[in-house]
Amino acid sequence: MHTVSTRRELLASTGAAVLLSRSITAAPNVAAKSMQGAFIILSTPYTSSKAVDWEDLANEVDCMDRYGVHGLVWPQLSSELLQLNKDERLRGMEVLSKAVQGKRPVLVLGVQGDDTAEMLEYAEHAEKVAPDAMIAIPPTKAKSMDDYRDYFRALCKLTKRPVFIQTSGGAHDLAPSIEMMLDLAREFPNFGYVKEEHDPVVPRMKELIAHRPDPIKRVFGAHFGNGWLYEMRLASDGVITGGAMYGDIYARLWNLHQQNKADEKRDLYGKLLLMLNLDQQIPGTRLYILKKRGIFKTSVSRQREYKLTADQIAEIEYRFDALKPYLKA
Repeated sequence: MHTVSTRRELLASTGAAVLLSRSITAAPNVAAKSMQGAFIILSTPYTSSKAVDWEDLANEVDCMDRYGVHGLVWPQLSSELLQLNKDERLRGMEVLSKAVQGKRPVLVLGVQGDDTAEMLEYAEHAEKVAPDAMIAIPPTKAKSMDDYRDYFRALCKLTKRPVFIQTSGGAHDLAPSIEMMLDLAREFPNFGYVKEEHDPVVPRMKELIAHRPDPIKRVFGAHFGNGWLYEMRLASDGVITGGAMYGDIYARLWNLHQQNKADEKRDLYGKLLLMLNLDQQIPGTRLYILKKRGIFKTSVSRQREYKLTADQIAEIEYRFDALKPYLKA
């Protein structure tokens, strides 16, 4: 585990310069790292003044590695992507690339942009810091399925690393079609990793899974894992979701699934749902748990201010007690 001094060192300008000077010409050997399991979209930590806390971002990597998660993803919508500026996104890639060195989880960097040109700017920077894979939300400025095709073609040509597509969050009323994803996966060997969360989720997942392993490589669920128990029974490859505060629980659920411990998996999943259900009733629950578990120093968000009442905290603690026997220190 990194010490505090090591985390500070990685923020030094010399460390960033070393990362950026690396010439990456080939895809990494991801075969040694499983592209399955609990892939956690990292939350973005902030100081009390709402500046990004780079030390806590590195600490989050330490915690997720200790929790046994299988992959780390950043920045996506659960990372408060829309609240991050360009410089923060670029610097965060550098911080995470250094923090994950020597650790078990796969690192997947988010490179989405409103259009192809913006996406390629982020992807070129990501290529320099050498993640295991990249993920992109479809472009919001797209007008047609051909715009989606051109966008992902450009990304697959830029990198040989595995490329994930997130099926939600693109242009309004324009869902990436199964046909388009199959075509791209046939054209590019590094495409075909899908984070499926566009309605109807289950029928789309079933169709994609039916085309696995060729040309589709992996099919992941999302939505905080709210449908994951069913999706695992459908033979999905894991979940990509915001959930660092419960990272060890997501990892344990996947491990139970791999061990065919169906009853134990169902029971633990029910306990996790008790916490996930609180997100609607008590906004700020997730940030409270991130701070409670020592992953972040604050529970600050740029999206809104959360002030929990005594009865809200009591309900969070009451439900969280059910997870305690399954948590890693």
